[in-house]
Amino acid sequence: MVKQLTQAGIAAFVLVAMLYAGSVIAHGKVSLEEDPCTRQINENMVHLSAYQPQYDKSAHYCTEIPLAGDTYLVIDLIDSAIRNMPVTVKVYRGNETDGESVLQLPAKLHPDGVINGTTNLEKGLYSVIVTAEGIPPLKYQYRLRVEMVDYMKLLRASIVPVMGLLLLAWLIYKIKPLQRLRKWRTPQR
Repeated sequence: MVKQLTQAGIAAFVLVAMLYAGSVIAHGKVSLEEDPCTRQINENMVHLSAYQPQYDKSAHYCTEIPLAGDTYLVIDLIDSAIRNMPVTVKVYRGNETDGESVLQLPAKLHPDGVINGTTNLEKGLYSVIVTAEGIPPLKYQYRLRVEMVDYMKLLRASIVPVMGLLLLAWLIYKIKPLQRLRKWRTPQR
């Protein structure tokens, strides 16, 4: 019985590990098209990275920034066509229409493909608007969450482990009656 229970536990663990592995990779090993920090209009792409070296020198973030404070925003103009257009960057607390502007970088060419700026972000929601002034203009938008818990992301991340635990509980429930049946069929000595 112990052997069967151990095998069932190992099988459940392997199943949960296989199902959960895909969500663990989230940002690190994905193509640019699938990267949540990349925005694309036609074949033109931009990439946003946010840094807070005062808290962690090597970490970079995208739309979920863990702590309020000075934040370095770096926008990579991936396609060379955008590098030949004047590009503006605006950051609003809230949204673009009724939010307060906290950072505005004027329109200019960026032949090296990198735009950077620093601003102090307090706890809350922000909008980052990157506009390439071409014909037609290209407008890329990011929603930043600073020092906020994303409950939907937390719920999605917890579904697989909970399902694994339920599967394990079901396996244990199914194996228990087998143990009682064997004890009943075994002759008494």
